[in-house]
Amino acid sequence: MDKAKAIEYQNAILPHVSRTFALTIPQLPDPLQDVVGNSYLLCRIADTIEDEPALTAEQKSRFLTMFSDVVAAKETPQILAEELHPLLTDWTLKAERDLVQNTPIIIGITHDCTPEQRDIMERCISTMSSGMAEFCAKKQLATLDELKSYCYYVAGVVGELLTDLFCDFSDEIARSRDKLITLSVSFGKGLQMVNILKDVWVDASRGVTWLPAELFRVTENPDGTTSSDPVLTVEGMRKLIGTTYDYLSQALQYSLMIPTREVGIRRFLLWTLGMAVLTLRRINKNPNFQRGDNVKISRKQVAATTFVANSIVGFNFLIDSLFRALTKGLPGNNQK
Repeated sequence: MDKAKAIEYQNAILPHVSRTFALTIPQLPDPLQDVVGNSYLLCRIADTIEDEPALTAEQKSRFLTMFSDVVAAKETPQILAEELHPLLTDWTLKAERDLVQNTPIIIGITHDCTPEQRDIMERCISTMSSGMAEFCAKKQLATLDELKSYCYYVAGVVGELLTDLFCDFSDEIARSRDKLITLSVSFGKGLQMVNILKDVWVDASRGVTWLPAELFRVTENPDGTTSSDPVLTVEGMRKLIGTTYDYLSQALQYSLMIPTREVGIRRFLLWTLGMAVLTLRRINKNPNFQRGDNVKISRKQVAATTFVANSIVGFNFLIDSLFRALTKGLPGNNQK
């Protein structure tokens, strides 16, 4: 397949696997759109392997290793697609199954990137895949520190990837790389924590929870199901919301460090951060929610987020003030 048709497929599949990134990626400067979109889809393939409940821990580990080798051009993508696709069940979204089946198209775009970009992408997927393989045998995390470690492997590394791609694109951004790399990990962790909290019931339906047992004291019933004290659940949720707020505060610092002239990158970051903050606010208001739809932000809120972010994208003081207003009252936020 020629590159134009491959990019056409990449752009077509993206909205079906992530409406958020399908919205934010086109805000980036043209030279970054294709490589960031491709990087996201690589991560989504790894996520699909991790999330498929029909795969054993051993199968997941093998496929994750194989996928890392595919990205590094040590294994052929056709073999991975032919072996993995038939094993995916209806638990996996149809679009994700299609993505796995078309892994060769996505990898073709990857391998057409510059050597510098490929190196960045390979490092990310290698770290992500090895981390996912380490955690895939666990149905429950024991501690908050374990959760933080997990969030690094599945999302913090994506923050590092984006930062290195931004630095490769802009010498001005590259001068702040050391500080940005540290903050980018927190940015990624914060987004992942929001997703974990929002999707807690979806994960539970497939027999998995990423909520640390030390906060929720999850106990096993005689019939094999799990239960938790609802009072402790609220306390545990507040602790996790506070941790997430801390991460998103660092995500704000990261966004404000991007030069104001890089309007596209700032939009990409601020739209993502804004939607995460609004979701976290809804979770905080309803910590005992029973369905993800209860805390999902509306399309009107998404539209408002993008409009406001675009209006103040170049004004750090206004961005900081809005963040403070939106996060007031969240656990961990001590402002009066």
